Amino acid sequence: MWQDIFELHISVAEKVARTVLVYALILTLFRLTGKRGLANLNAFDFVVIFLLSNVVQNAIIGDDNSFTGGAIGAATLVALNAAVNRWLAVDTRAARVLEGTPTTVIEDGKPVASAVRRLGLRSDELGDAVRKQTGCEISSVAHSRLEPDGRLVVVLRRGEVGATRNDIDELERRLIRMEDLLRARKQQQGEHQ
Repeated sequence: MWQDIFELHISVAEKVARTVLVYALILTLFRLTGKRGLANLNAFDFVVIFLLSNVVQNAIIGDDNSFTGGAIGAATLVALNAAVNRWLAVDTRAARVLEGTPTTVIEDGKPVASAVRRLGLRSDELGDAVRKQTGCEISSVAHSRLEPDGRLVVVLRRGEVGATRNDIDELERRLIRMEDLLRARKQQQGEHQ
């Protein structure tokens, strides 16, 4: 029994090579299909991810169902992913090729139809993402871009930007200064009478 659990049925080199090839294939497929918009996964995306893991399982493990084989495959995946992430952090050109570049999806309060269509976004998804992030409608957006990781960066039109906490604090400081000036003026007027 214990021998079946730990005995490899294919070589370590083949196990590592299979894992690297499957990782590269999945990375390429996701890169070719584009970024999934707005950092949301819908039901269809979840189905694909769950089925994809099952589809490629045998390509990684081959005829090996041992714990050792699974551990080698898992360790290879984690190490490979860590190495790729570190590489992308220091090589901007590789990051641009593997992850892609930001895509402008809203310009001057209107969705960029070609970009939205190419990304496979629905207009209601885009509007919902803008409302969740800003509390405003698409028409309030100066421009917005979808980052390669699915984050939506929104810049509101100048008149649409709400007050920040710093803005409110500055107004409070000004009001206090005005009240102090009014009090001082009243005191001066009271002394002159």
